[in-house]
Amino acid sequence: QVQLKESGGRKVQAGNSLRLSCRVSGRTFEMYYMAWFRQAPGTDRDFVAGITRYGGTTQYGDSVKGRFSISRDNAENTVYLQMNDLKVEDTAVYYCAADRRGLRTEVRHYDNWGQGTQVTVSS
Repeated sequence: QVQLKESGGRKVQAGNSLRLSCRVSGRTFEMYYMAWFRQAPGTDRDFVAGITRYGGTTQYGDSVKGRFSISRDNAENTVYLQMNDLKVEDTAVYYCAADRRGLRTEVRHYDNWGQGTQVTVSS
């Protein structure tokens, strides 16, 4: 079991960029596939991006392809989400998730979650 803590969320204007971070406790970070999800009020939690254990493969939700980029630093036990050209519809609570079984897009696949960080994009 690991603990995840997100940071970096804040209010920004549309068109700007933001980088989220998720630091993971423990000494086995490289054993975990990592993902970012987001949830806006009244909606389901949706897959945003995911990355394999050593960063060789990434995957993105359709709405963020070409704008968002996920990366990880195994030496720092941290996964990042670089968000460019932000849109009002990107407003949500962003959650970091970890699992050792593989990279998947389904919420139910992940056993470990952070508490979330709020991103608000204004027009």
